[in-house]
Amino acid sequence: MSSVKKGPLRRLSVQLVLSHVLVGVASLLTTAVLVVALAPRLFDTMGTGTGQMKGGSGPGHGRGEGSGLGALRPEVLSALQSALLWGVVVGIVAAVLLGVLAARRVLKPVDAIRVATQRVASGDYGTKLPRPKTAELGQLADDVASMAEQLSATEARRVRLLGEVGHEMRTPLTVIDGQVEAMIDGVLPASGENLAVVAAESRRLHRLADDLSQLSRAEEGRVSLDLQPVDLGQLVSSAVERLRPQTDDAGIELVCVSADGVKIAVDADRIAQVVTNLVGNAIRATPAGGRISVTCSQHGAQAIVRVSDTGEGLAASDLERVFERFYRVPGRRTRGREPGSGIGLTIAKHYVEAHDGSITCESGGLGQGATFIVRLPI
Repeated sequence: MSSVKKGPLRRLSVQLVLSHVLVGVASLLTTAVLVVALAPRLFDTMGTGTGQMKGGSGPGHGRGEGSGLGALRPEVLSALQSALLWGVVVGIVAAVLLGVLAARRVLKPVDAIRVATQRVASGDYGTKLPRPKTAELGQLADDVASMAEQLSATEARRVRLLGEVGHEMRTPLTVIDGQVEAMIDGVLPASGENLAVVAAESRRLHRLADDLSQLSRAEEGRVSLDLQPVDLGQLVSSAVERLRPQTDDAGIELVCVSADGVKIAVDADRIAQVVTNLVGNAIRATPAGGRISVTCSQHGAQAIVRVSDTGEGLAASDLERVFERFYRVPGRRTRGREPGSGIGLTIAKHYVEAHDGSITCESGGLGQGATFIVRLPI
């Protein structure tokens, strides 16, 4: 609930009515002051002119007409002031009525948008927002509708990920449970080979838990960095070499070319995780016989790491979305490999940005591979 005090003067409807009234009063008072100030002079001028015109036929006759007109001066000015007073009163009443009507017309679509946003906030992302005819309010309604669509898409990905995470957890747990029970019952010997299966599935669960934990910390801004000067080329090469067994098993050529002497202050573990996530993503996207190339170089005040593959490539609409949490490229086949959790690139983006760097993606289109580019300030 909002803690802002909603006094009468804080209401937009009251402010709109008051603005109309103030404009009306200012206009009426300005008119009244000008009339009161100018009317006597104009009256006297008219009286003088009339006297001069009549004076052309005789001095006495002219003075008589002029003095007669001057005698009406107090009554005319009094009537004029009374008319102005009533005009001000009627004008203020009219300003209030018009202000109320204008406020209702303006606030009606605002109230409709407010009700719709409350429904969106409660989880009803399919709410249809009325689009006011006023340009600014129409743009506001469009922005709220766009926000609702994005929230709906995020919620759908979250629900889908929860199901996928549950499925991925169920598979290794089933294997572990089956292996352990078989060894307890004596069906399988407690050999190194059988225990290795249990260990592999346990590591798979551990990686999944780590990914979710890292994403949570990154999204909440709780990423702590231990900045130390390192040779970025050596750091990248070490991270790539740890993944070489996976590329060898998948029949993918892995090439790493790192320039020497690229000194930079970074959190070595975080940047190694970034490289690992990018290369792991490339492995999942590249078929057997493909190639993954990793380069590290320095350009001016920036260190640049590129991870390129000859895999499935990305459509133009996916170039930005691949960094969204829970997003997976539609139609991507894992060909029996362990699927990603859909959060590796999101974690990489958060880690790079925590170093005041940037990460982008380029692709010539579907089937033409992709290149992820990390830029870090030196």
